[in-house]
Amino acid sequence: MKKVMLVLAAFCLLGLPLTSFAGEGPMSLPAGSNADAVKHNNEGIDHWGQGHYDVALKHFQAASKADSSLAETHFNEAISLDKLGRHGEATMHFKAAKKHAKGNKAILKSNILNAHIGH
Repeated sequence: MKKVMLVLAAFCLLGLPLTSFAGEGPMSLPAGSNADAVKHNNEGIDHWGQGHYDVALKHFQAASKADSSLAETHFNEAISLDKLGRHGEATMHFKAAKKHAKGNKAILKSNILNAHIGH
């Protein structure tokens, strides 16, 4: 019985990413953000929507370079890195996103973020 429960729990956990992370995509920057950061972030969002995750990542990195205090740029970098299978780097940026979230519930309650950082 114990083995059956463990197997069922494992199947539930394997299915989790397929359902709970669907629909989590890049975030826009808050009003009044650095203009260069906004420009690159918007370009990243456009490329993300086309499935060009590597190009989107470059734009999100440029946005983050323009203003590294924005949680949204770190979050966007993280989800791009995750899509590219670079999970260790993604976790680092998810942690930065949480650190700079300033109460942003979309970030703080993000399933993919919390799965990466273990909370």
